[in-house]
Amino acid sequence: MPLVLPGGSSTEAARDETHARLRKIRPEYADGPLVTVAGARHQAEAEMIQGFLLEEGVPSVLKRTAGFDVPDFLAAGPRDVLVPETGAELARELLAEPEPEPDSSRRPTDGRRAAWTAAAVLGGGTAAAVVAWALLHVAG
Repeated sequence: MPLVLPGGSSTEAARDETHARLRKIRPEYADGPLVTVAGARHQAEAEMIQGFLLEEGVPSVLKRTAGFDVPDFLAAGPRDVLVPETGAELARELLAEPEPEPDSSRRPTDGRRAAWTAAAVLGGGTAAAVVAWALLHVAG
């Protein structure tokens, strides 16, 4: 049975969870060799990325990152998320972090604030040194 029906129409209801997942794959994103588009810190994070890509029609495969083998903790360790080459560009766009919006409520940091902080640290260090010196001369 083909994973995707020609024309994208589906006349048959999904038989099980696997069949339902496979029907979400868009054929234009399922061709070519696998390429790495993302990395995850552990299996749960990788599966979340995989589900996110599948919702957009991009199939993906998880692979343990090279050099990390943790047999005692099978879900631990970083994973690579691989997608077919035709879906790589869309996957990278979907997974890209958005640019932070400029916050107009923040005031710009000026040199005076840094100077006051440096003076406070220097003054506190000097006061501590004077107290330690005085205690040594009184006790000694």
